This record gives sequence, C-alpha cells and structure tokens, in this order.
Amino acid sequence: MLHLARRTADIQPFHVMELLRRARELEAQGRDIIHMEVGEPDFPTPQPMLDAATRFIAGGDVHYTSGLGLPALREAIARFYHDRFGADVAPERIIVTAGASGALMLALAATTDPGDEWLLPDPGYPSNRHLVRSFEGVARGLPVDAASRYQPTPGQVDSAWSARTRGLMVATPSNPTGTLLTGAEIEALHRVTQARGGLLLVDEIYQGLTYGVDASTALSRPALNAADDLFVVNSFSKYFGMTGWRLGWLVAPQGYVRTVEKLAQHFFIAPSTPAQHAALAAFAPSTLDILEARRHEFAERRDTLLPALRDIGFTIAAEPQGAFYIYADVSPLADDAEALARRLIEEAGVAATPGIDFGDHLPRRHLRIAYTTRRERLLEAAERIARVLR
Repeated sequence: MLHLARRTADIQPFHVMELLRRARELEAQGRDIIHMEVGEPDFPTPQPMLDAATRFIAGGDVHYTSGLGLPALREAIARFYHDRFGADVAPERIIVTAGASGALMLALAATTDPGDEWLLPDPGYPSNRHLVRSFEGVARGLPVDAASRYQPTPGQVDSAWSARTRGLMVATPSNPTGTLLTGAEIEALHRVTQARGGLLLVDEIYQGLTYGVDASTALSRPALNAADDLFVVNSFSKYFGMTGWRLGWLVAPQGYVRTVEKLAQHFFIAPSTPAQHAALAAFAPSTLDILEARRHEFAERRDTLLPALRDIGFTIAAEPQGAFYIYADVSPLADDAEALARRLIEEAGVAATPGIDFGDHLPRRHLRIAYTTRRERLLEAAERIARVLR
C-alpha cells in the first residue's frame, strides 16, 4: 500500500507539462511543433554569464556557499536595486535561492501555520496555490478579470479577508496575463494587508520584461521598502535567461532573515555555486546590453502576435505590458479552451496552455499563448490556427 500524505491529493498536475510531453511525442514522430506553451525564453544564457561560470568551474573549487548565498552576489543584487530602481535594499535582507520557487517555499514555510489562508488572484501562477497547500495552508482564489487588468483590488482583498487569512500574494508582471501593478496600487494593497495584520508577498520574477513602461519594484516605494510585513520574490530565470540554472532570490524583512536562513540550510543547504558565479556577471554592462536587446525583441513579438490573434477572432481585453504571455479569450471561437488546446497541438502543430492550469475563474474560456519564439514562427502559428478554425 502507498502511504501518501493527504495533502498530496490536492496537488494537481501541471497541465502545461503534460502538453509539453505530447508535443515531444509528436516531434519524435517527425511533426513540426511551434512551442507557445512553456514560460521559458528561447534565448540562450548570455555569454558573459557562461564565461563567468566556466572560469569558476575550471578552478575546481566548487563547494557549498552560505545558505543565504554568496555575499558578493547578495551585494550585487543590492547594487542592482539601487542603480536600476533607486531602492536601497540592505544585502543582509537578500537570500539567494534555488529558483524563485525556492524563494516562495522559504517565504511560505517561514510564515504559514496549518490552516492559514493566503489570498491569490485567479487566474494566477498554479504553483503558488500548491506551495501554500504543501505547507498545510489554504489557498483562496480571488476571481479577477480584464476589468481590473486581472489584478486584485483593495476592496476585493478587504472583503475576502477572514480571521484565518495570513496574507496576500500578487505578481507584477503577472503570469498568465502579463499585466502590471503600479507602485501606488501595491501600496494600496499593502495598506489593506497591514491594517488586517497580515503579510504581502509580491512576485516580481518577470521584472525587467516590460513594454512601453519602465520596469519597477515594490521596494522603490519608501513605505514598502521599510515595511516589516512585505516579501519580494525575484528570479534569474526570465529577464536574465537562466531558467535551467535554477537561481532566484527573496527579499525578506530583517526580522525574518534568520528563520529563513535556517529553513534554507535544511531545505537546500545552499543554492547552486556555479549558478551563483554565473549570476555575478548578470549585472555587468555587457550582459545588460544583451538583455535589453532581448526585451526589445519580446516587445516586437508581442506587437506581432496581438493583431494576428485578434484577426483570427480571439478576444484580448487586457493587453499584456510585461512577461511574454497573451491571455486570450477563446469563447468567440470555441466552447472549451482545453479541448481547443488539444485540437491545436494535434491538427495545427501549435502548443498553447489551457486556462485550467491557472485557476477556477473561467478557465475554459482562455488560452495562455507565449511569444517565446521567433516572429516568423509566431505568424506561422497564427496561420495554422486560422486554418484549423476555418
């Protein structure tokens, strides 16, 4: 007999990975699949970071670092906040982690007791609610739609708050919708969580990937930077192009750092040492020039795909200003987005993610379509979709 923990029954599969598996099967059969399903930049890790990692590994001194990460990298991240955003963040508050997922795990493990509720926007990144459940918490979705740019409002948060609510999690730019929260909007949400004696966790893992608006951080707002109830999660995966290196960071209030450090020591011992040495080159001017050129390419891809999808008949009521996703309403074209996703991969050779991955609020009306491939492939994908739907 299997003796599985009861909570595992509530952990749903990551449907996009099931879709990716089918795409790989079709490719093995010789089919050409246009991948617009997985949230991973198609660009390679920038060469300066590869060179930094190569030099470090060649020295052979590849050992554990502190559970908090390399002091030099924590200081480099703090300088980045100051130079890019004008935010003074003490390096002592920065914990380098095994990806942004590791940062979320640490923040939740340090703050969540059994039965505690976290409020999350629905639709939202699926792993968040499952991580809450993994620490015996309860994830409560806040239904959001295009009217609020798929972001929760202070009134909605205040109305949903209960005696069991521990905090609110938001993302800017968001996954799956690519929409943003302004600094003033984050402050307004924080006033609600603060008045309720709760916590605010801001996911900024797509920071840097914004279009038509400057990248920002909650930490550039003085009231938020000084708050003892705000956690900020970030990642080297998306803007910096280091998905497979599995490296991120958490900015925690000073009073939580020692607890987070103890948890990090036991969960991970330390983040990957080669990845940290690669990341030391992430903030070099030569690297940032490469990353900014890629950001401009993503903007052009977005501007290519948006009109192409609308010409087919998809509805995009809230245009993405960040990340690399379009959350498209398929209801003018199909009754069930999950069935449509299966049809598109089988008949058109186009992989997109059905809304069922992102929550319970109108999932069968939506597809998340990632513009993480070349513009000519995006246009080819649109042509294939149009042919199938005709």
